[in-house]
Amino acid sequence: MKWLAASLLAALLLLQYRLWMSNDGAREVWRLSAAVSAQQSENAQLAQRNRQLAAEVHDLKQGYAALEERARTDLGMVAGNETFYQVVPQKPVSSGPQNVPAARPPQRTAAAH
Repeated sequence: MKWLAASLLAALLLLQYRLWMSNDGAREVWRLSAAVSAQQSENAQLAQRNRQLAAEVHDLKQGYAALEERARTDLGMVAGNETFYQVVPQKPVSSGPQNVPAARPPQRTAAAH
């Protein structure tokens, strides 16, 4: 009877060790569940992006407003009845000259008397 109890206890300890400490035990299950959760979150973000892109494709196929907006922003196009004005910022006026090298002091030479 003692042998049976001892062997069952040893088998229980070995199974518990394998469950908690091995590479394919409980730690692997926790790691995989975290990976599944992260993948589901990424999939939700990508699904939202796909819905936005599908709506943009629909707008581009159905109406000219989205197409015109895309042409204006991406290509810089102007309609036929519009006038394009480009405003260039004015450079600030400085009070003195810039990048002018400083004057050298005169050099003294020894002259023979």
